[in-house]
Amino acid sequence: MLILLPPSETKRDGGDATARLTQRALGFPALAPARRVALAALEELSRDPESAMRALKLGPKLAHEVERNRRIRRAPVLPAIDRYDGVLYDALDAASLPPAARAFAHEHLAIASALFGLTRALDPIPAYRLSADSRLPGVSLSRLWAEPVAAELASARGLVLDLRSEAYSALGPAPRHGAAVFVRVVSDDGGRRRALNHFNKAGKGRLVRELLLAGIDHPEVSSLLAWARQADIRLEPGAPGELDLVV
Repeated sequence: MLILLPPSETKRDGGDATARLTQRALGFPALAPARRVALAALEELSRDPESAMRALKLGPKLAHEVERNRRIRRAPVLPAIDRYDGVLYDALDAASLPPAARAFAHEHLAIASALFGLTRALDPIPAYRLSADSRLPGVSLSRLWAEPVAAELASARGLVLDLRSEAYSALGPAPRHGAAVFVRVVSDDGGRRRALNHFNKAGKGRLVRELLLAGIDHPEVSSLLAWARQADIRLEPGAPGELDLVV
């Protein structure tokens, strides 16, 4: 099983001050050529702070994000699952997971990224600012990532559980087969379901936390749904190729 998560715009500061970003420490090594292109383009953009703020759609209060990007190769690193912040990652609360759950996460969880393509949960990464809709000089993020990320996902064994946002799904489509499903978070108002926004992220974070704590490598959707029923989680078939997480 491979669980796919979106990143977050915000990142936690700090990390291991004795370590720096290195390609050898990142999972999905086939993505290294595209990572080098994205990193070089981000560094080029960061030489002009005003242009960088426009390209990254940043206001004056977020000017420090450009400096983060400028120093990206010299910045301390944190495991990816600890680096990302925000509603989803607050609900996941990776720091409180026991070692066995974090080890399971490293093997079975991948986080999408406009800068790195995909990372494993414990891959050491610096803080950065780059979104799926950002503009880099001479680089189209969709063209850069779509093919190599899709190839990595197509090679995944067993169930692929896609909890990414649509913007990040577009940077690397999941395989189109019965073992790959997209998760939507919905409410159920007397049989009528509607998609959620803020609670979408919290619901995904809580679901992934329970999956990591359970530590079950689900080979197919039926196994996942049986586990969800036992865990009192409303994860149900939705549209073709989708599951509804009802919260």
